[in-house]
Amino acid sequence: MRTTGSVFWRLATKNISSSSTARSITNCSISEIGKKRASGSPRPPTGTGSWPRKSGGIGWITCAYVILIARAVKRLHAAGLAHSDLSYKNVLVDPTGGNACIIDIDGLVVPGKFPPDVIGTPDFIAPEVVETAHLDKSDPNRHLPCIDTDRHALAVLIYMYLFLRHPLRGGKVHDPSDCQKDEDLSMGEKALYVEHPLDRANRIRREDLKPEEEFWSNTDDLPYTIAGPYLSKLFERAFMDGLHSPDKRPTADEWEQALVKTVDLIQPCQNTDCAQKWYVFDNTRSPKCPFCKTPFKGQLPILNLYSTRHGGKYLPDNHRLMVYTGQSLFPWHINRLIVPNERLTPEQKKRVGYFSFHKGKWLLVNERMNELLDASTKTAIRVGSAVELTDGLQVLLSREHGGRLAVVQLVGG
Repeated sequence: MRTTGSVFWRLATKNISSSSTARSITNCSISEIGKKRASGSPRPPTGTGSWPRKSGGIGWITCAYVILIARAVKRLHAAGLAHSDLSYKNVLVDPTGGNACIIDIDGLVVPGKFPPDVIGTPDFIAPEVVETAHLDKSDPNRHLPCIDTDRHALAVLIYMYLFLRHPLRGGKVHDPSDCQKDEDLSMGEKALYVEHPLDRANRIRREDLKPEEEFWSNTDDLPYTIAGPYLSKLFERAFMDGLHSPDKRPTADEWEQALVKTVDLIQPCQNTDCAQKWYVFDNTRSPKCPFCKTPFKGQLPILNLYSTRHGGKYLPDNHRLMVYTGQSLFPWHINRLIVPNERLTPEQKKRVGYFSFHKGKWLLVNERMNELLDASTKTAIRVGSAVELTDGLQVLLSREHGGRLAVVQLVGG
């Protein structure tokens, strides 16, 4: 018999105190219960009772709870289970502390034992489920909630948390005389990504927006690509390739990995009045904040990470780390075989180094890396000492199997 009541999986970040410890979002297990509010993180204005639309978006703390949601879904799917009703009503988040929990898991779909009780919540139901909802449950052409439909709902959740808009609700009207039929077509058979580059028919129309919706719903100024290269590719797979082809949708594990790598691309905006405070590096020589349009001034170091495969040759890992004062290095940065997830040991959760801008120079300070080496000069960088980050500098972070080589790139002027 299926259990009922207040059933949930709770996930949490632990003692997140500043942006420099954003990497600790990867340290949490499902059993951890979250603890302290992040000092310096924004709070809703007193007395409003709601979260202001301009305070969501692609900040490190948003990525923190979205990673935890993806991780929870990954664990469900790894056990062969589907939630069947992933939505904003069944995911609770703490936007000040980066905590999250998935609730209502008493409705899990267990293949061969427990079929779905519901088809989901509007906005998150997969198109194939909406399109065939009129068919009998026993009809072989009927699509019911499963892991594939969870993947659609997860992609919608992630998109909405990062952009505060829905990926399918645009200006296209399919049946002006029948609201229900129009809804069924818009979310089902005729579902179309609002940012589809080849079909603009469902673009969000500014004349349909409320004033408080205009900032985030402007897909020309804030396109999905501001989430960075890793997430952009998954959004394309979820809402273009996989929207009507369930087998092409990204898995929860892929979302988790892409989010973790995206956190490493987040950098602080130099405009102290910027509502977002953080943005994802846009991979240009002259980066600027997409939210307030403030260009970065000065030299911005980026670490391009490489690691060994066969024969000791270093190959690119498609992983970059942005540098800013207080940014941290963790074991998973110096060795590609260490995966930043809930299985990290206590030792693997400890910071091994950090970055600082001191007297006009960018420095990497070695705290716990016994094999740190300036590969350009073959000079050891002892624990407690620092190395200046210059353009083209090669730093060997670890000599162990899977150890990484960081190549420094300076952008800006």
